[in-house]
Amino acid sequence: MNFKVSGHHVSVTPAIRDYVHAKLARINRHFDHVIDVNVILSVEKLAQKAEVSVHLRGRDIHVETVDENLYAAIDTLADKLDRQILKYKDKTQNHQHEAPKRAVT
Repeated sequence: MNFKVSGHHVSVTPAIRDYVHAKLARINRHFDHVIDVNVILSVEKLAQKAEVSVHLRGRDIHVETVDENLYAAIDTLADKLDRQILKYKDKTQNHQHEAPKRAVT
């Protein structure tokens, strides 16, 4: 998994990088077919914004959050991304159904 953290109008310190990496590590616990993770942290006046783009096999997932605190934005981002990853995993694994023409009526 390629992991990239960048900042827009904010310097990404090693502490922030480690915090983001720790929060997004649970993605691999749920779904281990992640190819790339790109995180962009930005500051706009009073709002701290965190966004992530995750490249999976067959799909890209993009999540954005805005909060007054950067760490709170990262927490919310991790929760939203976790829900979307689980939803994608459920869709990909839940397609084993019987064909309509062979269904018992």
